[in-house]
Amino acid sequence: MSVTQQQVLEQLAGVTSPRGVALTNANVLSPITVSDGKVFFSINVDAAEARAWESVRAQAESAVRAIPGVTAAMIALTAERKPGTASPPAPHRHAGGVAPASTHRPPQGAPSPMSRQAEIPGIAAVIAVASGKGGVGKSTTALNLALGLRDLGLRVGLLDADIYGPSVPRLTGIREKPALNDDKKMIPISRFGLSIMSIGFLVEEDTAMIWRGPMVMSAITQMLRDVAWGALDVLVVDMPPGTGDAQLTLAQNVPLKGAIIISTPQDLSLIDARRGLAMFRKVNVPVLGIVENMSYFQCPHCGTRSDIFGHGGARHEAERLGVPFLGEIPLHMAIRTTSDSGNPVVESEPDGPHAAIYRAIGAKVRDQLQGVIAAA
Repeated sequence: MSVTQQQVLEQLAGVTSPRGVALTNANVLSPITVSDGKVFFSINVDAAEARAWESVRAQAESAVRAIPGVTAAMIALTAERKPGTASPPAPHRHAGGVAPASTHRPPQGAPSPMSRQAEIPGIAAVIAVASGKGGVGKSTTALNLALGLRDLGLRVGLLDADIYGPSVPRLTGIREKPALNDDKKMIPISRFGLSIMSIGFLVEEDTAMIWRGPMVMSAITQMLRDVAWGALDVLVVDMPPGTGDAQLTLAQNVPLKGAIIISTPQDLSLIDARRGLAMFRKVNVPVLGIVENMSYFQCPHCGTRSDIFGHGGARHEAERLGVPFLGEIPLHMAIRTTSDSGNPVVESEPDGPHAAIYRAIGAKVRDQLQGVIAAA
């Protein structure tokens, strides 16, 4: 059954705002996107009223999910301060221009952003695979690392949280859409012995994800909480590059057991890797280590090794920062071709040298998580 925008609007007319006005008449709805049973839109309100609107967002989501034919609903609450809204008064300053020391203290009773953290039932450890910049092979590494952990006997899931550029559908060859269980939670796609979820399963490959920060945060929260992950030892989260809303949302939502930083050897990538590492440390997420991807080029014909991007930069950076160095992954044709074909190298060439590298990295990660996994 094909779902239409009009059906969605009719359903939303039965949801009321905090002031008792029908949602469709409250002038808060973004354009509604409906595609193959999937519904996306945002509710845009003033920041001062955001808390009162959260229950309305939940009601709207429930109402949309109840429409026959709807397979997924992603409704974000976005809140912005209206132009002209007064900012909090500046603290009194002494004549020298320095604020009193008392003003430097955090507001008494203000909840910490980390107070919203909650474990995901059934998952022993959630770890992030991150990079300070794009183009360093983070998604390929995340997928093959997940497969390496699988080969070590762990129950593993993979969440593609790269909202703007989801790569996992292409890397795994998955074209199907996730189904819903009786609790209206999405069932992850099972492939290669992994439980896999990606925003790319819900939108077409060429769809431009023009989402503001709050919508990104809402989408990541839903893919963490509204997916029937089942019992997992490790959930590997492929993060978008950078140090923005997505990373902070993940750190504030679940108590991450660690983060892995992916970098290439050259200085420009290492500068961004340092920023990523510093961000995770700032939010008290353990850094499990650094991986040097594209560490060297190995000719598939003669076996000659060339350090195209330099070599050893990530290892030296790990030593300097006092974090584990997890390993070097070469720039090799086999890794690229198997990734493009949707049949990753750890799965397609399990006895090859590259699969062994990913499994060795996975073993170092597993050893650091051993206590957490054993206690689950």
